[in-house]
Amino acid sequence: MSAGARVRLEGLKLAFGDMPAAEVDLDVRPGEIVVLLGPSGCGKSTILRALAGLLTPTAGRAEVDGKPVGGTDTVCAMVFQEDALLPWRSAARNVEYALKLRGVPRRDRRREAEELLAQVGLEGFFDHLPGQLSGGMRQRVQLARTLATRPRVMLMDEPFGALDAQTRTEMQQLLISVWRQYGTTILFVTHDVDEALLLGDRVVLLSPRPARVREIVDIPGPRRPGAQFEPDFARRRYEILASLGDAPPAEHSPEGA
Repeated sequence: MSAGARVRLEGLKLAFGDMPAAEVDLDVRPGEIVVLLGPSGCGKSTILRALAGLLTPTAGRAEVDGKPVGGTDTVCAMVFQEDALLPWRSAARNVEYALKLRGVPRRDRRREAEELLAQVGLEGFFDHLPGQLSGGMRQRVQLARTLATRPRVMLMDEPFGALDAQTRTEMQQLLISVWRQYGTTILFVTHDVDEALLLGDRVVLLSPRPARVREIVDIPGPRRPGAQFEPDFARRRYEILASLGDAPPAEHSPEGA
């Protein structure tokens, strides 16, 4: 897979009819994980859809490596909360379909599909239909299918939001592992502060509609299991909640505890 691409949103304005949805300027470095954080309905997903070429801006530009985003580009790949797998195709054949669209010869598709599924921990489930897999396993298939397109940018729209807590943690760690291997640029949408802090190099705090960048928070330090229980994580969590206007009283802050 190619290294991650640079993403730039310059004076980007999006709207649904006469209703403004987003007004954003943002520069994402190659290979960076940037998390868009804000309340449900604030316009986070709308920004991703514009980058995927699914929405046309009313003003401004969305660029990947200096080129305007187009609806047929394969540079960006979208990962949704719902897995959108083809229910009549096995896990391997779902991934093979993405390989076919990429132009991989038929003789090579099965092998590559199995390699990708193995990377996301699905050995032994190649021939299972989506209906035979758990929610977390289906998301693993979706991740493998996305990797099959060799995107330089992954646009992830709350992909783990419907999973139980344990499975969600497993998928977060899997995503970190895949990102370290491929170096893909990732824009990740969530309304969960802990998830944002665990995954992001930077967290972009968005105001409600129209979505505007309220603040950008740098998140230094390694990503690792259990980081959310460390004092620095708790402090940053409180600061972000305070910025969003959703922090507990001061006596419950990390400093006041």
